[in-house]
Amino acid sequence: MAERPDASAAPELLVESGGVTQVMDPGHAYHVGRDPDSDLVISDDRVSWHHAVLRATEGHWLVEDEGSTNGTYTDGHRVSRYGVGPGSVIRFGNPADGPCAVLAGVPRPTTPVGHPKTVSRPAATHTFRRPSAVRPLPPARTTRIGRADDNDLVVDDLSVSRHHAELRAGPDGYRIADLGSHNGTYLNGRPVDVAPVRPDDIIGIGHSAFVLVGDQLQQYVDTGEVSLDVQRLTVRVGRGSERRTLLGGVSFPVGEKSLLAVIGPSGAGKSTLLNALTGLRPADEGTVLYDGRDLYRDYAELRQRIGLVPQDDILHTQLTVRRALGYAAELRFPEDIAPAERAARVEEVIRQLGLVERAGLPIHKLSGGQRKRVSVALELLTKPSLLFLDEPTSGLDPGMDRSVMHMLRGLADDGRTVIVVTHSVLSLDVCDRLLVLAPGGTIAYYGPPEEALPYFGFGQWPEAFEAFENDRGRDWAGEFRDSPLYRRYIAGETRQPPAPPAARAPQAPREPVAAPRTRRWGTQLWTLMRRYAAALSSDRTFLIIMVALPFVMGAMAHGLSGGKLTADSATNVLLILCVGAVLTGAANAVRELVKERVIYQRERAVGLSRSAYLMSKVLVLGTVTVVQAAVLTVVALFGVVLNAPGGKGVLLPPLLEITLAVALLAFTAMMLGLLVSALVRKEEVTMPLLVLLAIVQVVFCGALHSLRGTPVLEQLAWLVPSRWALGAMAGTIDLHRILPQPLTADPLLRHAVGPWLLDMGMLVVLSVVFGFLVLRLLRRHEPEIMRQ
Repeated sequence: MAERPDASAAPELLVESGGVTQVMDPGHAYHVGRDPDSDLVISDDRVSWHHAVLRATEGHWLVEDEGSTNGTYTDGHRVSRYGVGPGSVIRFGNPADGPCAVLAGVPRPTTPVGHPKTVSRPAATHTFRRPSAVRPLPPARTTRIGRADDNDLVVDDLSVSRHHAELRAGPDGYRIADLGSHNGTYLNGRPVDVAPVRPDDIIGIGHSAFVLVGDQLQQYVDTGEVSLDVQRLTVRVGRGSERRTLLGGVSFPVGEKSLLAVIGPSGAGKSTLLNALTGLRPADEGTVLYDGRDLYRDYAELRQRIGLVPQDDILHTQLTVRRALGYAAELRFPEDIAPAERAARVEEVIRQLGLVERAGLPIHKLSGGQRKRVSVALELLTKPSLLFLDEPTSGLDPGMDRSVMHMLRGLADDGRTVIVVTHSVLSLDVCDRLLVLAPGGTIAYYGPPEEALPYFGFGQWPEAFEAFENDRGRDWAGEFRDSPLYRRYIAGETRQPPAPPAARAPQAPREPVAAPRTRRWGTQLWTLMRRYAAALSSDRTFLIIMVALPFVMGAMAHGLSGGKLTADSATNVLLILCVGAVLTGAANAVRELVKERVIYQRERAVGLSRSAYLMSKVLVLGTVTVVQAAVLTVVALFGVVLNAPGGKGVLLPPLLEITLAVALLAFTAMMLGLLVSALVRKEEVTMPLLVLLAIVQVVFCGALHSLRGTPVLEQLAWLVPSRWALGAMAGTIDLHRILPQPLTADPLLRHAVGPWLLDMGMLVVLSVVFGFLVLRLLRRHEPEIMRQ
């Protein structure tokens, strides 16, 4: 809500309202009203939604009524625009007993005015401005903090749980205790359950940080106006003589409410820089300071304040805009937030991004620029302070290119720092700063966009890029470091002191601290299942294949059976059931993980449970696959005489036993399909692998020739699901009676309890093994800092 008025020499003031004291900076305007996004929120029916505004101008402060219904009052008189200062009492809605705000002067700080307060203790090296609020601790020994009104300290932030944490006083001092919150409680950037709090320690809850000072909590709210200081970032790959530098000692500052564009020729390290700035792949050397805090060390806490829009879509495009954002809000916000609150936030970002008229359309029907707006809207749900975008205008026409860049300009002006990596140079003029990377990952230029081409001595950007390509031996970085532009825009604007080389070294804990619990796993699973089911049901192609495949395969098997399983038809029917089950299960799953890889990476970075994600796939796809397998079996064997001994199976009726075997085979093939999907890098290679998978199942199932006694092939067949499924089905109908040797010499095909249970049990074991491997492979695609 805060807006930046004209420069003013007015003093800072303290405003106290509702027991909360807030420091007012003359560089901002402070809105008062019932709107939860107001700077001073007053929950009183006599107060209008947008009631008044406090702002500094021409050396003094003013209160201005914004056309409120019941008026704004000072000294008992209703005012529309009135000068105020220390000692003023402002009432809203009623001159006698309306809620009031009391203004006071700011005491002289212990650190110089205009300089940040830096806590020097190694475990909590953070930099803060003045506190946004000073909250006296209640007399109670326990102070509960959360979003609900019944807390001792109320934090109006959707990322905070209703009852988030408790600050407990004891004989040895204070301890902070997390109350099972969704986003966790942090002490000096580390997630904690219960931990002691010492003076100058930083308690992180949502977008707020609390510092214990005597009997008061100083609150610092991250409103989005944060700076970023990048210091000596270096990234290397390879080993020994083949070791290459992708990013070479990059340093630059990014101011508050800035839009920074990063450009450069291919191979200059733009994506590497983006990964280093967001923590996806931390730099080998150097530091990223988020308003003075080490991003890598405090990543667990600060990741919630970073928005990242990759080049690919990070939403399920089959869903409508509103529905996709709704599921994302469920995953990112605490589960105790009412559905109406989540829906209100979704509608707010839809309006902010200009998507109101398209909110009911499937995302895949939107234009490229509109789809990019939806991806940005998803990231804005949690009000990130830093927003990174990778090639947001790739593939867009010039008009859409400029539209997207102007959207980013507006997001920066609204109070956040935006960094965009781009190949386009059409709209650089809307940016505050431009970073040009030269080959080798070094800075060739940093400063205002309009000064870049004159600095290089070219009239057009293609000429500059051609020079980068043709003159690779030129020391672009050295020339820029020696230029006055470097001293003006990097050395002169860097606010944070250089971090020591060991700044990211792990700190020894004062005492053992419990590891954070995995939070709301079941709720995540339920949301993921509903979202995945909705996406599948919206995919018409998938639905058609899902319905048609078991009927087609089943009809083929039924036609070959001739109404009875005989020596001529039994093997063919069982083989088709095996192939149909494998194709059904594997085809359902073989694309699912690779096509959602970008979505998974982004959601994992903001707290998605890896196991919940995989389990949602297993349960939804497993249900679909088992139903398909049952349809396949019933269609294939309906009315067919199975010729089981005495009309009985091994343990159950023959048709039921065969249905179970086919269903378990299809489920195991589905898990194998997920394994293939987790292994491959591109979706295009999954279909050839699916064909190969089906051929392997046919060759090693044992229906075409006996594998018993064949070295290597027999052992390899143990890993093939169809081998065990065929054994279970053959045992049910006692294939040994129907067919002669040598095919039925295999003991796994015998009509006995032991072999049948072994066959079915091995299918279960293979499913578990495949699932475990998928879980391990998913870890490869997570942010590297999380794997550490």
